[in-house]
Amino acid sequence: MTIIRRPSPFGDLGTFRNAIDRLFDEASFRPLAWGGVAEARLPLDITSTEDAIVIEAALPGVRPEDVDITVHQDTLTISVRQSAEETGKEGERVYREVRRSYGSRALTLPSGLDLDDATASFENGMLRLAIPRAEQAKPRQIPIRPLTEGTAPAVTTGHESAREALAEGGGQA
Repeated sequence: MTIIRRPSPFGDLGTFRNAIDRLFDEASFRPLAWGGVAEARLPLDITSTEDAIVIEAALPGVRPEDVDITVHQDTLTISVRQSAEETGKEGERVYREVRRSYGSRALTLPSGLDLDDATASFENGMLRLAIPRAEQAKPRQIPIRPLTEGTAPAVTTGHESAREALAEGGGQA
């Protein structure tokens, strides 16, 4: 007797469903709104030096009052909330459009920053946030002090004293 196994027609539905889910999870199918892909719409340039961390964000068309920067524990959040209203009249028809968008980016900050002295500026659609490092966190050079005053005694290898003894005795080394 031969046993023939036939695959279930419903067995491949799970993998098909996973493939469709992955397809719609791709960024190209997401709506381009602040909440959907904040990373794409709120790109950041982060520079770290010995003295500070500087974060820059390009926010074209955004007003400074629409930007909110908060720090909670070690998380920095930059939020943008925009709203625009447009009312127009064409003949007897009146239309009104209201557009609202919101988005945020959250970053984990390293330890050793002085958040009380942080500064933020906004000019021509460019947000610049500078967070200085705390004095305790800055690298310091440790000076080396000698243990004894003066110079170290000369070290002889034994060859010099043998040469001196031979020179006094008239022999050659």
